[in-house]
Amino acid sequence: MPPEAPDGASKGAGALGGVRRAAVRLSEESLVRLEPLRDGGPLPLLATPAASGLDLSSWAGRHRELLRSRLVENGAILFRGFEVAGVEDFERLIEGIAGPLLEYTYGSTPRSRVGGNIYTSTEYPAHQEIPLHNEMSYSHDWPLKIFFFCVQPSPQGGETPLCDSRRVFDRIDPDLRDRLIGKGVLYVRNYGEGLDVPWQKVFQTDDRSQVEQFCRAAGIVWEWREGDRLRTREVCQAAGRHPVTDEAVWFNQAHLFHVSNVSQEARDQLLASYAEEDLPRNAYYGDGTRFEEEDLQEIRDAYRGEAVAFPWEAGDILMVDNMLTAHARKPFSGPRRVVVGMAESWRQSQAARGKA
Repeated sequence: MPPEAPDGASKGAGALGGVRRAAVRLSEESLVRLEPLRDGGPLPLLATPAASGLDLSSWAGRHRELLRSRLVENGAILFRGFEVAGVEDFERLIEGIAGPLLEYTYGSTPRSRVGGNIYTSTEYPAHQEIPLHNEMSYSHDWPLKIFFFCVQPSPQGGETPLCDSRRVFDRIDPDLRDRLIGKGVLYVRNYGEGLDVPWQKVFQTDDRSQVEQFCRAAGIVWEWREGDRLRTREVCQAAGRHPVTDEAVWFNQAHLFHVSNVSQEARDQLLASYAEEDLPRNAYYGDGTRFEEEDLQEIRDAYRGEAVAFPWEAGDILMVDNMLTAHARKPFSGPRRVVVGMAESWRQSQAARGKA
């Protein structure tokens, strides 16, 4: 049944007003073209302005539900060709679509805050590739939305490949998949004395009691060690279900945390310097048993088989559904500046345990 006309207006006028509002809405939506970036699939959806001078942040705020719907449908949206007035405008865009930005606490990679809750992308050396992964899938809490803003593309390399986490789930052998889902993934991390990211930066505090409070609330087992070192152990999900579509997605970082993720030379050096339990990071089945490297290789192959990449352009903004879509970083040379914002915290207890 259609809504009644407002007080003081006839039904005819109300109906006519509805037509006019629909026409205005259609006209506004047409100010941004939405089409596939590539012929091979829907990831990512490309959004470009149909007219110059369009304020993307304002337009996105007025069409929030349209963008959120297309994000779930496609997994990622690439905004290209818009005039973006720096990091502040980028942050305003995120808030208009996804609400308040999240602080990067309990991160696994080095980042620096550039303003508000906008951070640099991972500050690993340029020659290193960062494998495909879903942000913070090594924890019980993660952002549902991630936004990347390319301030300066690298002259060579530096792409941010994407892949569909649902298709990765389907590619993995069902026996391996069920075994990982049943046991979960145990992440072991050691911080301090040059090991991994310092715990003070990971937990955004110098206060040990605050670290313990965070760990207690998150279900993380912690152990303080000599020399201001910290070890944490946490068992997390191997897969999950998307809160909107209820589709099964592969959602962990076992392949990235495991010592086999580094080169053989680097692995030999690490194992020559540290006992296995003292490695900066490592991953096991949730019951503590070791992974077979061929199983992790199968997972890596599944990611590579679904990867798609595109070159960055200055001013590009990429909006990613963090559960539907994994992301990576290719090696690069020359200057490159990509900043990141995250929104919409989601906790594992809010989601299904990942059974297909």
